[in-house]
Amino acid sequence: MPATPARYRIPGLAVLCLALSATFGAQNSPANPDLTAHEWGTFTSIAGRDGRAIEWLPQTGSTDLPRFVEHLREINFKEGVRGTVRMETPVLYFYSPRQTTLSVKVSFARGLITEWYPHASQVEPGEIRDAEALYQRHTSGSIAWNSVIVAPELVASFPREGRGSQYYAARETSAAPLIVKSSAGSQQEKFLFYRGVSTFAVPIATTLTPGGKLRLTNLGQEEIPSVILFERRGDKLGYRLGGALQTEVSLDPPELTATFDSMSRDLEDILTAQGLYPDEARAMIETWRQSWFEEGSRLFYIVPRHFVDAILPLTINPAPAQITRVFVGRLELITPATEQAVEQVLAAHDRAALQKYARFLQPILEELRAANPEKAQQLDKDLELTYSTGMPQTPPAE
Repeated sequence: MPATPARYRIPGLAVLCLALSATFGAQNSPANPDLTAHEWGTFTSIAGRDGRAIEWLPQTGSTDLPRFVEHLREINFKEGVRGTVRMETPVLYFYSPRQTTLSVKVSFARGLITEWYPHASQVEPGEIRDAEALYQRHTSGSIAWNSVIVAPELVASFPREGRGSQYYAARETSAAPLIVKSSAGSQQEKFLFYRGVSTFAVPIATTLTPGGKLRLTNLGQEEIPSVILFERRGDKLGYRLGGALQTEVSLDPPELTATFDSMSRDLEDILTAQGLYPDEARAMIETWRQSWFEEGSRLFYIVPRHFVDAILPLTINPAPAQITRVFVGRLELITPATEQAVEQVLAAHDRAALQKYARFLQPILEELRAANPEKAQQLDKDLELTYSTGMPQTPPAE
């Protein structure tokens, strides 16, 4: 049995400072007993051969956001920023029986906020010119909206363009419409939206046992509330519910006999058990339906709440009576089945099949080259022939 990975450590002083900052901010005005805030989001990462999250380019591939969403200045999004985690589509909903005005600030440990909507009052840092600069940063990025009006009676008029973006699914809830006032004027939306990239270590590691099972190790002190092992090969998919993870557990590969509907129902039950309203859980699943259920193997897990609060401190003034934050960790697994499938697709020069691996293709190829140096030249030759335009470092954006 391999040695259990060391438990993650976030410097105690940094966490204390973040907690004190959040507490101080929350005391700036009296709490609002009628205000409720709910948030969901995803931390996406890729497991290397040692089971830990590896560095990758999480922003490669096609964009799935409408053009009105704002972006961090000076980032070359085709190249992207290297990190260990892509924080995807956190959305903040608010509920109140009457109109109220509040301010919101979110910090992101060792991270950058890269996309957001509506227009923010402040984003720090406001620009980044070096794609490698994230690894040189030891401070947090942040985003703030200083004037958010929760307007339950508003007949809202939300921006919309086209029909293909997954962004719009998050609006299908009973949350109150918002009016956000800033230097860009007044903008309406159903939620506060943001994304980012960071270099923090995720609280879980995975390794394959000699018998083909997946060993999961909790790297923290707090129980991981739920884990799900998922696999899809072509039109067949399967998943295995692993329950709560206290320290370590081994899971058999799932049988590929499940359906999208059964997976969605079980996911909804897990998300609502963590505190999301049913329509919020459905909105989250619908937002990520195509991405979560795409080709390959991955582990889903509920990120412990204390971990979320340490990585992503949230300050709302006035403080809501209740704040629910549910983040799903997605750990992409480069299994022998995935490696074999990619090799076969490359040998067949099947570009369409290769695109199924999208932004995860580059780290898969890097792992293949590292594990089989003697195959590296042939892999590169097959990749060049597949794209017919010379070997790209990453698959072309759609």
